[in-house]
Amino acid sequence: MPRREAVVVAVDYRLAPEHPFPAGYDDCLAAARHVADHIEEYGGRPDRLALAGDSAGANPAAIVALAFRDEHRPLAAQLLTYPTTDDGDHPSRVRNADGYLLSRQDVLDLRFPYAGDDPAVRACARVSPLRADSHAGLAPAVIGTAQYDPLRDEGNACAAALTEAGVDVFARTYDGLIHAFLHLFRASPASDAAVTELHAQFKARLA
Repeated sequence: MPRREAVVVAVDYRLAPEHPFPAGYDDCLAAARHVADHIEEYGGRPDRLALAGDSAGANPAAIVALAFRDEHRPLAAQLLTYPTTDDGDHPSRVRNADGYLLSRQDVLDLRFPYAGDDPAVRACARVSPLRADSHAGLAPAVIGTAQYDPLRDEGNACAAALTEAGVDVFARTYDGLIHAFLHLFRASPASDAAVTELHAQFKARLA
């Protein structure tokens, strides 16, 4: 029997527009707490619990990492691939607005049903983790972004904020790639190389 290197728990959290904020966040936090409290039942180790997500799924991963830090719960690492981290209109949302799978309008169309139109809600750290008061003490992070992605700059800004706060961060913007490259590894050698590197960096932090 092959050796099992990881136990993956995928959270089927509630989605907008039927379930706007904070439903999805609450589900992800509750699931992460449950796994942390019962990790041996899942076949995992308390010192190797980690969070991961891509695109919109990286948003609750980053926010739950903040909550775990504030609750003094151990977390070994976080893997954030082209994450949504801020409600602001970063330059890459304009430069890569159209023609690269995910458009600027797509981002806006997805964001409104989730966070509504209240500026205070959209700017709070539980929606925009980049705007947290402090990023110090967070789990080591592996952050991958794509050159031709509207979300590139906010992902890079997140990596910079964590680095400035003293967090162990591996961050790379992959030239020539677009949003969702994580799922294109079978069709694109460049995507395959990016996925391989990100997973290797994540594995190193879990080790």
